[in-house]
Amino acid sequence: MNWDSKEEVLEAVTDYPSLLEYASERLKDDKDVVLVTIRKNGWALRLASKRLKDDKEVVLEAVKNNGDVLQFASERLKDDKEVVLAAIKENGMTLAFVSERLRDDKDIVLEALKNNRYVFCFASERLRKLLAKVN
Repeated sequence: MNWDSKEEVLEAVTDYPSLLEYASERLKDDKDVVLVTIRKNGWALRLASKRLKDDKEVVLEAVKNNGDVLQFASERLKDDKEVVLAAIKENGMTLAFVSERLRDDKDIVLEALKNNRYVFCFASERLRKLLAKVN
């Protein structure tokens, strides 16, 4: 197997996404290869290049597949409301990986709470106090 051959790697990751681990660094930075892989298994985002972990299209695809993979995204995208909403709709516990600014965003926290009531502890102190008064 030639791990630097786009065709061979695409064929391999289509059936076994975890094989992206063995691909060359060049192919871990190839948007086509990474998108095919994360559509099969969002966890493959952890194997993508730093550049692609900061690519909104790539990260959105990954978090729609598995919200937990937000933890592998760039700090910039952990602070992107669209990306974060997609992630917490898939898994509310993803709030644990969200920027401090968005942990203080009422829309984000309420959406996460709809998905999982235990995420309350990841909300900002201000929102925890506010929500505690409501309940």
